Amino acid sequence: MILEVAGREVTVTNPDRVVFPAGGYTKLDLIRYYLAVADGVLRGVAGRPMILKRFVKGIDEEAFFQKRAPAKRPEWIEVAELRYASGTSAEEVVVRDAAGLAWVVNLGCVDLNPHPVRAEDLDRPDELRIDLDPVPGVDWRQIVDVALVAKEVLEDHGLVAWPKTSGSRGFHIYSRIHPQWTFSEVRLAAEAIAREVANRVPDLATSRWWKEERQGVFVDFNQNAKDRTVASAYSVRPTPDARVSTPLTWDEVPGCRPERFTLPAVLDRYAQSGDPWRGIDDSAGSLAPVLDLAARLGPPEKPPKGTGRRHQTLPLIEIARARTKEEALAGLERWRARHPSAAAHLRPADILVDGMRGRSSVWYRIRVNLRHVPRAQRPPQEPLEVDYDPWAGAAGARDGGT
Repeated sequence: MILEVAGREVTVTNPDRVVFPAGGYTKLDLIRYYLAVADGVLRGVAGRPMILKRFVKGIDEEAFFQKRAPAKRPEWIEVAELRYASGTSAEEVVVRDAAGLAWVVNLGCVDLNPHPVRAEDLDRPDELRIDLDPVPGVDWRQIVDVALVAKEVLEDHGLVAWPKTSGSRGFHIYSRIHPQWTFSEVRLAAEAIAREVANRVPDLATSRWWKEERQGVFVDFNQNAKDRTVASAYSVRPTPDARVSTPLTWDEVPGCRPERFTLPAVLDRYAQSGDPWRGIDDSAGSLAPVLDLAARLGPPEKPPKGTGRRHQTLPLIEIARARTKEEALAGLERWRARHPSAAAHLRPADILVDGMRGRSSVWYRIRVNLRHVPRAQRPPQEPLEVDYDPWAGAAGARDGGT
């Protein structure tokens, strides 16, 4: 199938392939969605290099991450070369228009993951991103309350806060900034925002780095590191109900619910109301007041260190390393069945499920924090229930459509 988009021809392969089985949405449905909300999407992705997160077999299979732009691509698809601290580099796709959106979705991209920089200046971000990540057991109301505090902190330091649902468990807040600061400075500023939020509502939020030490809502500042990307505004997320990372007004935030913002609902919302982030490009502010805050707060608390590897202060054991989340959780259930008395003491936040970036896809690690288990009942570290090695062999990147 050939689509005429923005004066260009875009080939769509397998347009009838079902991407979201529960809703029956096909690849062509997904492309048409992105074209319908293109103006809003492009405010967040246009001119920015992006990692291609490709679900080549639909959302029921793990995606693979492709930094390098496919060798076979239309001549009108631009690239920008990003260099990383590891010494590696990659020419990543830069979307400029609706035709580019259709092209990347045809590759199997469901959500869009741009960097916080423009292709014209790859070393100075023009966006600060706050990701509110709740620990298990935290309800949505608490996430919203923390978002409202984050808004206050950003505005107290001269930045305009733009809210959106993440389309997953959390919440995102963006602030446009003048591209005058390095990645390290932007990350430091984001960490200062996180620490100030946690200082204002310590019972609701945390900025603690180590996952096992967190309670409440983690104000994730590390999404501002150079190698990190975040799902863009209007990205459809790989959830069974096709939820969307949806831009909101602040008046909508207190009463919002993430499950209301699905692909068809956002299409209707956009057609009726347009994009609530339409003014974001004119809202850039200075990072200087936030960096002053960072200086006043002083160096962040350093985790205790032993000789060599980090000294662990909590009773953690590792349960599984698995290729898929389902395999990891199945391993956890086997461990629970073998240690029922210990499992009975665990709270939701004691189960640490980590999505870990491998060579080209995410793998999953499960750890258990035994802090609530009486010492005499704590199982020792045992051989892993699933012991997957994500570095055994490299997955090759693919070109063309899916």
